[in-house]
Amino acid sequence: MRQGKASIAVMRDKGQLTIPSAIRAAFGIEPGDAFDVLVTAKGILLRRRRLVDATQAWFWTRAWQTAEKEASDDIRAGRIRTHQTQKGFLRRFAK
Repeated sequence: MRQGKASIAVMRDKGQLTIPSAIRAAFGIEPGDAFDVLVTAKGILLRRRRLVDATQAWFWTRAWQTAEKEASDDIRAGRIRTHQTQKGFLRRFAK
């Protein structure tokens, strides 16, 4: 996405704006993301607000949450292995 290139967003009846898909994709904007709306000397500025501590944001990514669900499903289905010792656990990776 080129900086400075204008896109059009139309205000809807309930005050909703649709951010163009190319901009959403370029910035990783997803449904439910929050924004600060600031009035500046040049107009209105939308700035995405992370409501989760930035050091913990990785946990809430779609990819991580998908992997968490898969792990939980595996545990529920009994698709797990246990080891009596650390050596036994590490031996599994030595193969």
